[in-house]
Amino acid sequence: MFNNLKQIKIKLLILAIAINLCFAIQPLKAEKITLTQSEIEQQIKNLPQWQQQNKTITRTFKFKNFVEAIAFVNQLVEPAEAAAHHPDLAISYNKVTVSLTTEDAGGISQKDFDLAKTISQLVPLRENNK
Repeated sequence: MFNNLKQIKIKLLILAIAINLCFAIQPLKAEKITLTQSEIEQQIKNLPQWQQQNKTITRTFKFKNFVEAIAFVNQLVEPAEAAAHHPDLAISYNKVTVSLTTEDAGGISQKDFDLAKTISQLVPLRENNK
């Protein structure tokens, strides 16, 4: 019986710690500050082939074939999940158009440019520049 009480106390202690952690840890808030037009223009200069279209930044990537295009899309999963920021994707045979916007902010934020830079670094591995 003493052994069971000890196990119960340990479980209650673990539960109490877990509950305290839940209240102590604040979820990360999405970046809700949109960039100004001049900030967007300045940052887009550092991202060749990306363009602003209204409240998004976009780029179309061309690959050798459909398989390479899909392989590229699959490469986007990990960085998008890590950033908790997910691009809109349009696939047309060997082309993938990536569009980024921060919905919470209602426009283009720093998160969009950060993910665009990461995506651009993946491109030389697969893109067919012909």
